[in-house]
Amino acid sequence: MVKVYRPLQRIFSGVFLAGLIIILITAAVSWRILESPMNVLASNEWLIVPPGTTLTRLVDDLSERGILKTPRLLSLYGRLSGEATRIQAGEYLIQDESTPRQLLKQLVNGEVYLHQITVVEGWRFNEFLAALREHDAIDSNSLDTNTVMESLGNENLHPEGLFFPDTYRFSRGTPALEILKQSYEVMGERLGLVWSRYRATSVLKSSYEVLILASIIEKETGLVEERHRIAGVFHRRLERGMHLQADPTVIYGLGDEFNGNLRREDLTRDTPYNTYTRVGLPPTPIALPGEDALVAAGDPEPGSELYFVATGQGDGSHYFSTTLEEHNVAVARYLQQIRMPADEGAR
Repeated sequence: MVKVYRPLQRIFSGVFLAGLIIILITAAVSWRILESPMNVLASNEWLIVPPGTTLTRLVDDLSERGILKTPRLLSLYGRLSGEATRIQAGEYLIQDESTPRQLLKQLVNGEVYLHQITVVEGWRFNEFLAALREHDAIDSNSLDTNTVMESLGNENLHPEGLFFPDTYRFSRGTPALEILKQSYEVMGERLGLVWSRYRATSVLKSSYEVLILASIIEKETGLVEERHRIAGVFHRRLERGMHLQADPTVIYGLGDEFNGNLRREDLTRDTPYNTYTRVGLPPTPIALPGEDALVAAGDPEPGSELYFVATGQGDGSHYFSTTLEEHNVAVARYLQQIRMPADEGAR
């Protein structure tokens, strides 16, 4: 009996060892496949995962597209690891050099692709709405312009200026109102911080007035280095009861009637936004001011200057003057500059 048992024992041991080696080799090869880059194009690949989609269905789709060469392996790995039932719906970007395991982790963690929209400083509210409607990844079907502020819990406020211009990231299908809410809340935070630091004068009575002035500054100059200086001019004019005489407010008041050419008669046409005919700030902001304009509105540069006019040099800069006589000279210089032939102006 002993002589028969030992050969059998050696055979069983050999079979077991061979089987173990095969298992280890299979596991090593499988792991190597799971950790090797898939066949993803250099421009990357998109994967849309509807709610309720199974891992088996996904790997079959990836196999048909030629991205995944061993779909059953990833499906088996997903079941063994327990991750097959944890896949989250959404839009995914499969990046170049991505491996099957990395893709599964991406699906389980819900690392969906984030689209973005950039809200430009100086845009009007209606331009923001237009950009939301035109973005193909944003759900704007339920966007009602007339109820935006009511949806945000502040139906008594005009929407102009209340949204912070920035770049916002979001997943496909995000409602437009959700992006508006985020922008609205960011503006509230930034404006609140500026108002908490406002110690310059008693001209501005509320954070909303800071917002109104910031929107005018935003439209008056694109040069960051001039904004505090322009804020100083407007503060001093408000203190003295002078008209702000800001062309952008007149343009805003003209609305759709403005054709791109501000005429002299437009400056005398009275609207609530005409700061040539009315003293003080207009009733609402006229645009979406950015961070620099907000900070400048609450931190005017001290000085004695009461006037400014564009230089006409094409760089967006301005001449600043203390007296009306100096200002009139600067205006004449500006008119001469813009009428000057290009070759003369370059001398």
